[in-house]
Amino acid sequence: MVKQLKPSHFIQLKWQKYRRQIAGGLLIIAGLNALGLVFLGSLSDVISTSPPVTDLISGQDWAHMAGATPTAEGIQIQPLGRAIVNQDGTDNQTNPPVNVRGPHLSFSGDITLNYKVSQVPAQGTASIYLYSAVPVIYDEWRYQPALLRIDLSQQKVVVYGWNGRSDSPSLTKSWSYPVDSGAYVTINLGKKNQKITIEVNGVQLGNIKTKRLFSSGNLWFGADASLNSQGWLLKSLNVAALSGKFKLIAAPDLVMSNSDTQTLRKFADNNSRKLPIGAAITSYGLFSDKAYRQLVASQINMLVPENELKAQFVHPQPNVYSFTEADNLVDFALANGMTVHGHNLVFSEANPKWMQRVPIADRQQIMTDHITTVVSHYGGKINEWDVVDEPLNDNDDNHGNSSDLRPNIWLSAMGESYIDIAFKAAHDASPSAKLYLNEYGLEADGSRWDEFLSLIKRLQARGVPIDGVGFQAHVHEANDEIDTTTLKNHMQILAGMGLKSRVSELDVYGDDAQHQADQYRAVLKACLYSPSCTSFTMWGLTDKYGSTTDIHNYPLNYGNDLVWDENMQPKTAYQSLQNTLKSL
Repeated sequence: MVKQLKPSHFIQLKWQKYRRQIAGGLLIIAGLNALGLVFLGSLSDVISTSPPVTDLISGQDWAHMAGATPTAEGIQIQPLGRAIVNQDGTDNQTNPPVNVRGPHLSFSGDITLNYKVSQVPAQGTASIYLYSAVPVIYDEWRYQPALLRIDLSQQKVVVYGWNGRSDSPSLTKSWSYPVDSGAYVTINLGKKNQKITIEVNGVQLGNIKTKRLFSSGNLWFGADASLNSQGWLLKSLNVAALSGKFKLIAAPDLVMSNSDTQTLRKFADNNSRKLPIGAAITSYGLFSDKAYRQLVASQINMLVPENELKAQFVHPQPNVYSFTEADNLVDFALANGMTVHGHNLVFSEANPKWMQRVPIADRQQIMTDHITTVVSHYGGKINEWDVVDEPLNDNDDNHGNSSDLRPNIWLSAMGESYIDIAFKAAHDASPSAKLYLNEYGLEADGSRWDEFLSLIKRLQARGVPIDGVGFQAHVHEANDEIDTTTLKNHMQILAGMGLKSRVSELDVYGDDAQHQADQYRAVLKACLYSPSCTSFTMWGLTDKYGSTTDIHNYPLNYGNDLVWDENMQPKTAYQSLQNTLKSL
């Protein structure tokens, strides 16, 4: 006897079948009303409302996220093991990639998010990051906005939440859930009201209340793999609205309008000296903030990667180079008619932990391999480099060392010859590139300048292929001031030795707006009046992304040292630079 099913029972069975299919193939990342997410109770809410699903992988840009490789099967995520280190070289924060050149969401109401993973690492985790805003790197600190991180291993699922008020997560929750490394695993996240629900392969694990998470109404994506793994595959990623609406925002424009005739760039182009006007630029801010991107494209014609070419970013592990974020900056510069100044190849700071632990006998090879690989990668795109950055010891701290050189991992292995070896390696990798030694505190007479000049003479006597010197020109204190007569004299001395000069990292303490404007103008004039000065570069454009922002401070406490404020409004210093370029 065949049991007859009522139509309602038949429909229910069909919906159960479809629910399993959707749970296995949708990618519902959901959650965020502002990183104050809450996990939806069940995917039945998604099924019953049948919201349209948007694919966040097909036709979207994932090729420009560090560690990500698009394939026919999905996005392969490779481990980078990147971290931000403190100035003293100690551990600080992990630095996972964010897809700033890919899609992101603007939404209101409740959403669901579903993603499918395969090749779950036998050791380590497959990590997805959902950001309410893109983090900003302020030199030795990564500002963490509200975000959610979901770690999947073969044993469990762990969720971490940051509320945008601390470097550390404000919540951690884990569930045991064994998975096979060869199987597909579908994770569904749903935000409904003040709750986020998590399901794995259709099984509800639990929910989280995260009031501040994703309250911004924006969602950016990132992914990472544990260093001790072979990586994993992001098979699919989908989003749907449960209530309200969302907008998929496509990849940011690479080429920006440059029609404004009153910009520093245009005045510099029209000036008889045609002096390049540059600034240190951060990639995450550039590609996530259109106003900043427009400011950069319109105001400068020389771009300096602020951090992205430092070793901790570009060479995070012994056999891992990660050029993607620096490439993004170079792509933008070249697309907008800018040159690029490479910063930097060898530095006492910003070295990854593995590099600091290399045996002394191996350091020369590590350093030269690093220089050769990085410079060769940018052959034809970057034609001038800061080869060695800040080699001098601090005047007020000899670190127990009588040398005028700053103790570091390279000096301890090779002595002063590390500078010679670095310049020769850079020259061999790019014989036509201009190679600079970059240092702070050279704008004044005294022992520091004398020590630096003595170093230059020794390098030249040994035939080191050095082309020029970068005067950083930081003015960080209210009573600090650059004597531009001395600055011009020092540039003239170097010119007599056959060396170019450049203003490389100018920023000026800004409590007194007029004094700040006067200093910017005076340094620009000194460079314009010195035939050997090849470029005028500021250490950033806007305080919003300026390195003088207080680190480890929530909410953000911006510095005031740059020409545009944190709202990207021009200061008095901007007009002084305009007038100087117009009048000279």
